[in-house]
Amino acid sequence: MADYIYTLETRLSPDQQKAVTLVQDAAKAAGMNLYLTGGAIRDIVTGFPIRDLDFTVQGNALKLQKDLERAGAVVGDADNETKALLLTLPGGVRAEIAMARSEHYDKPGKAPQMAPATIIEDLRRRDFTVNAMALSLNEGSRGLLMDPFNGVADIEAKVIRVLHNYAFLEDPSRMIRATRFTTRFHWPLEERTQARYESGKENGYIEHIRSSSIGYEIEQLAYEDDPHGVLKAYEKEGWLKVLNAHWSTAKVDTAGLGALLKTRQQMNELGYTPEVAPAVLYFLTERLGDKDISDLRRAIPRKDLVEAWKDLDSNAHSLAKRLSGKEAATPSRTWQLLSSARPEMILFLAITARQQAVAQKIKNFFTKWRQVQQKIPLPEMTELHITPQMATYPKIANDVFLLLLDGKLRSRTETLKFLKPLAPPPPPPPPPPPAKRGRGAKAAAAAAVAAPAAAGGKPGAKGKVATAPVAATKAKSVPAAKPAVPAKPVAASKQAAKVSKPAKATAVKEPSKPAKAKKPAAKAQATAKKKKK
Repeated sequence: MADYIYTLETRLSPDQQKAVTLVQDAAKAAGMNLYLTGGAIRDIVTGFPIRDLDFTVQGNALKLQKDLERAGAVVGDADNETKALLLTLPGGVRAEIAMARSEHYDKPGKAPQMAPATIIEDLRRRDFTVNAMALSLNEGSRGLLMDPFNGVADIEAKVIRVLHNYAFLEDPSRMIRATRFTTRFHWPLEERTQARYESGKENGYIEHIRSSSIGYEIEQLAYEDDPHGVLKAYEKEGWLKVLNAHWSTAKVDTAGLGALLKTRQQMNELGYTPEVAPAVLYFLTERLGDKDISDLRRAIPRKDLVEAWKDLDSNAHSLAKRLSGKEAATPSRTWQLLSSARPEMILFLAITARQQAVAQKIKNFFTKWRQVQQKIPLPEMTELHITPQMATYPKIANDVFLLLLDGKLRSRTETLKFLKPLAPPPPPPPPPPPAKRGRGAKAAAAAAVAAPAAAGGKPGAKGKVATAPVAATKAKSVPAAKPAVPAKPVAASKQAAKVSKPAKATAVKEPSKPAKAKKPAAKAQATAKKKKK
């Protein structure tokens, strides 16, 4: 269970993860069990790009519509018969939420009889084993994979296998889908599935296809990585005439389609994720008549996709007009205009622009102007404390880029001159350490007093410090301490002699011990008295 939770979290994009959480919260609030099913599980297991999300709930999925719309979802279609919602969730994530149901076919080509069912019964009604898997998104069983028909084994074997013998007879659109999967994955049909496929072609099962299935298959072409390759496979098998009687690969603008897919790849590398489905349909049907295009649009179930397809030309014309006017008179203005435009419109206009100036501006937007960003002096900005932590940093960096783009800052010196006034003031010095109290403070004060004495003194005979220089300093400072009194020169000399005597005595007595120093002096005085006598 844990392995599939990890796989789910690592294989989905951030926007898809948010979409899963959004639908999960809505289903939980409605008291419905929720499962991720179908192609999403197949693509998670195989490692192929996850193009959309299929959810199945045990209950009426239409009851989730209002909650999802309040959360930013756009409903493309709501099917009252199958109780299914076709959605575009925030971040451009395509999704379908359907009711878990069972299906019973009375006649080929007729709509099946449907009834609410369990998730296992819902998996049993599906087309191929690789699509008949479900991953629980419910508390207590989140990450539990249900694979009753060994779809994982067929993924490892890289084969397409139908679930039962009458799969193509009950729903002939599954033959078109089989061709699409074999072209996309380059996987063959399993041996018995291939035999049933050939039998269905020979017996004309496709004549009983439902109109809703035709619209679904037309829509799926728009999401293919190689739509032209799938269209050629359809033409080879005879399915393209089923989708539209006048459709052929000759009606496709192959050059425009190739340029579209190439430009999309370049935009993806720059971090853009344009939705190319409307433009793909535009180029696939470029040379079809208006009536045929109208028929195709009516058949597609996602109405938001149809509207985007219809509005391509008008939106692109509007953007081209703005790029030709004063709004894009300078490189910086053009950059701001294209940065705020929808990526889909930029992509389509890059392919279809007839004005050379417009095409050149779009080309510069993707190539030349992006190199100017490398001239922003990021190390110097860091030295000036202009960092991303500043609230105004995005604006400062953008202003510098736009000025560089227009050539108003031509050198690093000019750029730094512009940046220095915008630098924040230097941080204040750190506060002084708090004053110590108690015994620690007394010990620190004693150490501070003892340090100068230890530095200026000299060791005595037995490790004691001589204090003669200190005493001499004190002796010299005595006259300065008392005010001078007018006196005779002789008195002044006598007073100086009195002051100097203690200083000399101190200088003699301090280095030696008092007891030993007195004995030699007493003997000398006694000897001197005897000689006088």
